[in-house]
Order: sequence, then structure tokens, then C-alpha cells
Amino acid sequence: MGEAMQAAGRPRSEQARLAVLRAVDDMLVEHGYAAMTMKGIAERAGVGRQTVYRWWSSKAEILLEASAADAARELAVVPQADPVAEVAAFLAGLSAFLTSSDAGLAYRALLGEAQHDATVARLLRGSDILGDAARAVVGRLIVRGTLSGDPEVLAAELVGPTLYRILAGGEPVDDAESRRMAGRFLR
Repeated sequence: MGEAMQAAGRPRSEQARLAVLRAVDDMLVEHGYAAMTMKGIAERAGVGRQTVYRWWSSKAEILLEASAADAARELAVVPQADPVAEVAAFLAGLSAFLTSSDAGLAYRALLGEAQHDATVARLLRGSDILGDAARAVVGRLIVRGTLSGDPEVLAAELVGPTLYRILAGGEPVDDAESRRMAGRFLR
């Protein structure tokens, strides 16, 4: 999930793809989402615009692909015997992802853009990188009998408070608060 659909035609050059993904990450950090253009991304990556447009239809698609792989890795939580510790580890990882990771910065930029761009909103609905990571944790807890309920609802309830706090105030959630939030979630 999170991979942009590849158009028919010549196969992707992995080297060019990685150059584009690095370029979009760098440009986001240096200039912000609004300043990025497909032309600028292509120039920064050292590829032709037609190459970029062949694989992605918008800068949002490129940014989502760039952040999705990092998100999967950064939000993965090792299963733990203590459910509170497992949920707290996820919440701490989520907080770090959203506040200090370039991939998290990209995701936050896309969330902001989705508020007034229906195309970006649809793109994010089609690739729920935070929800995917939360459902992995929730699924393990359901299998172990620690939680019961709809995994979709539980994933939203797990992600929601941390996401809101960070989007509303920008402050990361510390380890002690992650444990308190985990305890409340599991009650």
C-alpha cells in the first residue's frame, strides 16, 4: 500500500525513482509543500519532467510514496508481552514519526493539503499509512484477547489522540504520557 500506480510504458528506472523520492523529501524540508512543483522535482532529481509524469500524476503522489516506506518502517512495533508497553511503543513511535521524521513531515504536509484539495484527500484515503501501522498493533492485541471490537474503529481510536495533539499543538508525546494513553486505550 502507498505505492503509486505505475503507468503503462517503459519500466521504471530504480535509480531515477529513488532520485525523485529523495528530491521530493529534500525539497519539502528546504522549501515546503506549496513551493514544490513537478518541474522543480524533476530538475532536482536530474530526470526529465516526462519521466516524473509517467510515474506520478502529482507532487502529492510522489510525496506519499516517499513517506509510505519510511512510515512502515518507523511505525512498526515489535510485539511485546505487556500490552501497555506495546501500545505505548506504538504511540511513542507515532509521535516521533509525526514530529521529527522527514517522512512524518511529508505526511503532515499532505494532511494539511487534503483539507482544501479533494484529490489529495482521496489519495490519503486510499493509502492509510497511520491506520495500517495501528491495525497491525490492534490486530495482535485482538488475537491475544487483550482487545475486542472493530479493528478499523480501534485503529482510529489509537491514532486519533496523538495525531490531534500534534496537529493542534505540534508537541510530541513523551514516554510517560504514551504509557498513560496506552493504559486508557486498553481499558
